[in-house]
Amino acid sequence: MRGRLVLAAALATFALGAGTAQAAVSIDVLSNRADLISGGDALVAVDGGTPASMSLNGKDVTSEFATRANGRYEGVLTGLQNGTNTLAATLPDGSGAQITITNHSIGGPVFSGPQVEPWVCQSTATDAQCDQPISYSYKYMPATGGGFQSYDPANPPPSALIATATTDQGVTVPYIIREETGYEDRDQYAIATLFQPGQTWQPWAPQNQWNGKLVIEHGASCGADRQTGTAPSVEDDAALSRGFAVMSTALDNAGHDCNVVTEAESLIMAKEHLTEAYGPIRYTIGTGCSGGSLAQQQIANAYPGVYQGILPQCSFPDAWSTGQQLADYFVLRHYLENPTDWSPGVVWTPLSIAAVEGHPNHLNSIELSTLYFTSLGDPSYACAGVSASERYNAQTNPGGVRCDLADYMVNVFGRRKSDGFAGRPLDNVGVQYGLDALKAGTITPAQFVDLNVKAGGADIDGQWQPQRTVADQPALRNAYRSGAINETNNMKDVAIIDLRGPDPGAFHDVYRAFAVRARLQRENGTYANQVIWEGLAPIIGDATYTTQGLVAMDHWLAAVEADHSSKPLSQKLIDDKPADIHDQCSDGVGQVLPGTEACQAIVQAYQTPRMVAGESIATDNNKCRLKPLVRSDYYPVQFTDAQWASLEKVFPTGVCDWSKPGVSQAPTLPWLTYDGAVGGKPLGSAPRSTPLG
Repeated sequence: MRGRLVLAAALATFALGAGTAQAAVSIDVLSNRADLISGGDALVAVDGGTPASMSLNGKDVTSEFATRANGRYEGVLTGLQNGTNTLAATLPDGSGAQITITNHSIGGPVFSGPQVEPWVCQSTATDAQCDQPISYSYKYMPATGGGFQSYDPANPPPSALIATATTDQGVTVPYIIREETGYEDRDQYAIATLFQPGQTWQPWAPQNQWNGKLVIEHGASCGADRQTGTAPSVEDDAALSRGFAVMSTALDNAGHDCNVVTEAESLIMAKEHLTEAYGPIRYTIGTGCSGGSLAQQQIANAYPGVYQGILPQCSFPDAWSTGQQLADYFVLRHYLENPTDWSPGVVWTPLSIAAVEGHPNHLNSIELSTLYFTSLGDPSYACAGVSASERYNAQTNPGGVRCDLADYMVNVFGRRKSDGFAGRPLDNVGVQYGLDALKAGTITPAQFVDLNVKAGGADIDGQWQPQRTVADQPALRNAYRSGAINETNNMKDVAIIDLRGPDPGAFHDVYRAFAVRARLQRENGTYANQVIWEGLAPIIGDATYTTQGLVAMDHWLAAVEADHSSKPLSQKLIDDKPADIHDQCSDGVGQVLPGTEACQAIVQAYQTPRMVAGESIATDNNKCRLKPLVRSDYYPVQFTDAQWASLEKVFPTGVCDWSKPGVSQAPTLPWLTYDGAVGGKPLGSAPRSTPLG
């Protein structure tokens, strides 16, 4: 029997190849947790006996169930009402089981809380929740290759012109795919599979070219749109030709939606639908670069079990620990790029600027902060779906729509009492910019003092201010508990192959792969479930890594699937990892090099301004704890009395003590719901069936 994804207790667990003997009749909701169902239907199985009748809210639904080709008594239960429903299975002797199923609107939300407004639906939507009937299209791969072409089942091309695909299960079929497009959670999803037109496909009897496995594609960037988007392409030849189903949602495209909660919600809803229409999933692999890596890693930690393996490429750990780097670049650029702000006798050169930023190329800070600090922290940013007249402006439209990511995530962060705006988990109080450069003698005491006195911060509207930025509460606390800052404490049960190339100043900094590694080691005592593949091709590492990574991840998860021991999943991931899956270095075009020395020389892990200020490579301390400012701590650096007085003025409450965890820094709580709970609350145990009577 195929394994499947089970969402159990407060978090999702990975049941690979598991078959549990039933002591009595029980009802199993296969497509999702029974309290997270959406769209009015669910794939359900009854084990321990063949019922004489099935009833939903007292209505007979026996006709929707039968003993299927896979040997189980199953049905796609329809007609679920929004809210709670009671499903009962009654055996001929009167015994049986019942379970409570909670159904949510197909337009959402399920657990993300009140949906952001305004929201503009696609022009073809049939209601205000952006619903629209599912549509299907077909494509084929020509025998000569060159990419997918349109396929008309009523007028197909000659079979000789169609390539064949042989899956990883050894099934050979014409290389024809079906793409399904629909709308859930007010946005688009897409699913593609190898498909044989004219043949049936049922969840208990899928077409045999599907290997039961799923790849999720992701987009790029980090944004907060307020309108429906387009799901990332699912035409993944490497996955489809091997028999994988490929899925994506517009809301898992971080450039469209960078909110970890709605990213996860959309994937859970789409996976539920896929299970109900195509069948249970053996395991799920995420793939994607940049913002796609960000989505994978923050979802894997906040909602463990959505993926069993992830392939982050040119990776970011999450949005909001990256936010500290963006905020630091913002204030440093304000000072460093304006020589008129420098005190007499203070001069900054490219080398001294690089020493403070931790990166040899100042363009890195320009590009990263220009692209993303506006969407992260500027509420007047022009987000899609909001017109210029609707958009917030502090002077002309103070009641307008704030387009920054914090206000988009207000259910997570909560509102400030002072103005009602969403709080921000960003802070630079006590941060000594350029500290390590000062100690190394790369910058002078005069430069160090001038920079820190004049660095300032950003106000709630993302505008520079002379005061340092103070993180809002409970936003800071909620950023950690929600996974908006990815503490990785729930990632020990996911296999990770990080694909990484050198950063030529295009802000995909190499250190971030090792930041995740440092967090894994700190939180879980090991990073053995993470492998880093470095390569000499800029950003991506190697032109072949995406496909090679998929194949390697599949082998890794298949080995875990075959392990029926009682060991914890986290240990299976370590023990069953194939010997040929390990850290490696590539020449960038497919050739693995011996050792890792070549990559270490070229794929350099530069630093961030906060790391130069003393933070560890984990870079997830968004508000440091403070210690007293003590002159002897800088020995042998010597400050004049005037310089020291300036430092005492800018650091009146002390400077960062990086030896301690940050303020409110705590492990991420898995599977939080924001339904009626700003800041989130644990979902609790998944509903289970109970005996009748």
